[in-house]
Amino acid sequence: MHLTIGDFVSVLDEDINGYITNISGDTITIETDDGFPMDFQSSEVIKTKSFSSNVFSNDDINAVITEKEQSHKPKSVKVKPKERNLSAMEVDLHIHQITTKNKYMSNFDMLNLQLDTARHKLEFAIKKRIQKVVFIHGVGEGVLKTELEYLLSRYDNVKYYAADYQKYGLGATEVYIYQNVK
Repeated sequence: MHLTIGDFVSVLDEDINGYITNISGDTITIETDDGFPMDFQSSEVIKTKSFSSNVFSNDDINAVITEKEQSHKPKSVKVKPKERNLSAMEVDLHIHQITTKNKYMSNFDMLNLQLDTARHKLEFAIKKRIQKVVFIHGVGEGVLKTELEYLLSRYDNVKYYAADYQKYGLGATEVYIYQNVK
């Protein structure tokens, strides 16, 4: 599609319209209806009005939209059977499962003990090349779950998500450990 300065364009995946003010290679600068300059790739915009013609026909617009949709079809990822059926290491972070001396501990001390246990078990799983770990934290007020997610977000080689609802309910987080991270 031939774009020139002054053409009125619309951004395909956003509700932004404006006039082209600058073209530099494949980058197009448009001034939005609100007066802000924004840069887009030429493949992200569609010309709706130009100096010479009033409006594109619906056939032209539909052809571009169809082309855009076909070029960005999500690719299905096949899961290998061995990865699908991997048994997971389970770590119960309920305080009565970790220690029997919790009677005189403050909530802060219990939370720190639970997080230390989670960190040690995660490091153990990484060292022993265990790919899946399920941390059972319970539902409660969500403090342990939030802190556990913060701990897991500091690792580059892990992905975490809610564990199987049928087996654990809402009180567990499953961690997948990428083994070949360089």
